[in-house]
Amino acid sequence: MESLWPWLAIAGIGALHGLNPANGWMLAAAWGLRSHDRAQALRALLPIAAGHAASVALVAAAVAFGLSLDRPLLQALAGGTLVLIAGLHLRRRRLARAWAPAGHAGLALWSFMMSTTHGAGLMLVPALVPLCIGAAPGGATGATGPLALALVAVVVHGAAMLAVTGLLARGACRGYDSAAGWLRRRLNRAAWWCADRASGS
Repeated sequence: MESLWPWLAIAGIGALHGLNPANGWMLAAAWGLRSHDRAQALRALLPIAAGHAASVALVAAAVAFGLSLDRPLLQALAGGTLVLIAGLHLRRRRLARAWAPAGHAGLALWSFMMSTTHGAGLMLVPALVPLCIGAAPGGATGATGPLALALVAVVVHGAAMLAVTGLLARGACRGYDSAAGWLRRRLNRAAWWCADRASGS
């Protein structure tokens, strides 16, 4: 059971990252609502997951190979790159089209930058270290065992994050549809009531 705790922590942190709207479920839901095709919300999950997995894999590989990470530098680079790309994006587009939905590459980049900026991969370090060190023969870093375990950890983390992100995106779309349907019914009732009152007077 003790060896299971790091994996539960990795999956739990993935689910926690899936709850964060900045990690993508809000953008996936916006894709589905804007296109009037709720399947678009699920199609947006692939680039979001790819960007998040790339960010986490960067840290996991560093832990597997025993490299040190400078958290403030990593976050500053990710945040600076995000600001630079957003500025270039806005400069290239006309103001009227500046808020057009991003493509798959834009979603993946957003997910990578946000995950790196708020330290998604760094949160996994306490769970990754015992796994990777335990897998290294004689404590040697850079062995195939630790790298393979780090990659499996990225997959487990990403699957948990993707499941929660997908559930929230679909739930947001369904909630919007339900609220819009309820509002339409209320407006129709109010219109009929006004028409009855007008015809009776």
